Amino acid sequence: MNLHNQLDSITRRAFCERWATAALGVTVLHGTARNVLAAEAATAAVPASGPGFGKAKNVIFLQMIGGMTHIDTLDPKDGPTQGPKAPIKTKADFQLGGTMENLAKRADSISIIRSMSSKTGVHAAGQYVIRSGYEQRGTIKHPNIGAWAQHFKGGSHKTLPSNVCINRQPQNGNGFFPSSFAPLPILDPDVGLQYSQSDASPDVLSKRLAMLDKLDAGFRERFQTAGVKSYTQFYEKTVSIMSSTDLEAFSLADEADALKDKYGRNKFGQGCLLARRLVEKGIRYIEVAKGGWDMHNNIEEALEEHGAELDVALAALLEDLQARGLLDSTLVVLCSEFGRGPKLNGNGGRDHHPKVFSTLLAGGGIKGGFVYGSSDKEGMAVADKQVSIQDFLSTIGWSLGLPVDEVVMSPSNRPFTVGDKGKPVMDVFA
Repeated sequence: MNLHNQLDSITRRAFCERWATAALGVTVLHGTARNVLAAEAATAAVPASGPGFGKAKNVIFLQMIGGMTHIDTLDPKDGPTQGPKAPIKTKADFQLGGTMENLAKRADSISIIRSMSSKTGVHAAGQYVIRSGYEQRGTIKHPNIGAWAQHFKGGSHKTLPSNVCINRQPQNGNGFFPSSFAPLPILDPDVGLQYSQSDASPDVLSKRLAMLDKLDAGFRERFQTAGVKSYTQFYEKTVSIMSSTDLEAFSLADEADALKDKYGRNKFGQGCLLARRLVEKGIRYIEVAKGGWDMHNNIEEALEEHGAELDVALAALLEDLQARGLLDSTLVVLCSEFGRGPKLNGNGGRDHHPKVFSTLLAGGGIKGGFVYGSSDKEGMAVADKQVSIQDFLSTIGWSLGLPVDEVVMSPSNRPFTVGDKGKPVMDVFA
């Protein structure tokens, strides 16, 4: 029996990965080349138009891991549910949690949605939904907004990736789109892009690539599948990144110490600074993750660390983007998988609460100093203008100029849309 016929999909996947390691001498992008099925687009719809449509050329998606407490940050309350610090006045006509002192000075450049609601109160599942708009399934993976944007708009840079994830490995990214759409992980912004340099000289690398191409030619001809083609694109992209003259974008070495201090000398602060650098280079979609928000115990102490880090970094990012003329074309998103309950538990913390929570938007055609929707007086439930996660993601897609209603068929012939049929929240756009 021919050897090719004995290779199942897992073996072919391992084959590709091993040859990349041996031939290129690098592990850049390793682990992100899963879910390589290509998607087939439905007949193109007429592009939408309206307030805010396509204003954002880039997105910085700040994901608070663990369930950020809305009552202590974006939706403070007076009375028995008040947090460790009393609400504070801002530059706009609304209050913020007492930890958000720096953001309060930038409140005239942000919009807050205080009527978010989710059906998911479990961390991993909730994080999946807030990034994709879909509930997790064992049979298919769903794309993040960065992959949707690459599908509709193409790559945002000739040699660098269009989709980057900072401070965590991407849990899902390209979904059912090609693996070349997968986010490039930067696990530590101070280290930057690891393994981007080959251990071989240019001549040796060229010979390795020629050998790989020759050995792989029969394999590619025999298995002309979307998966194999996607892996070929994946490794071509890897080589393209390695040879890019713009790799310095991933290094913070030439940023002034004073600016690094302003963002905060922690992984989230430096991650936000790195995100600004990547926006300057034209990378379309950058996620920056921050953990520490699963505050079941001693929320006062936890807010002193994690709330303060968020406040400092987000305020610095907004100011930096505006000073460089980038805020109008960059949508800054702050979100979490759910909120936390109004009542303190017996350990002085707050428990999971998906029924209502808050998100923040800035730049990219968004109104400044604006609040959409509300929770009740305790922060327990939505009081007005409920917004689903699907609506929220469709709003981001709208800002990017994506056809959020257009149906795309997955390889399994199932229909999908940006945000799973959510409707953009048009009132947040200027």
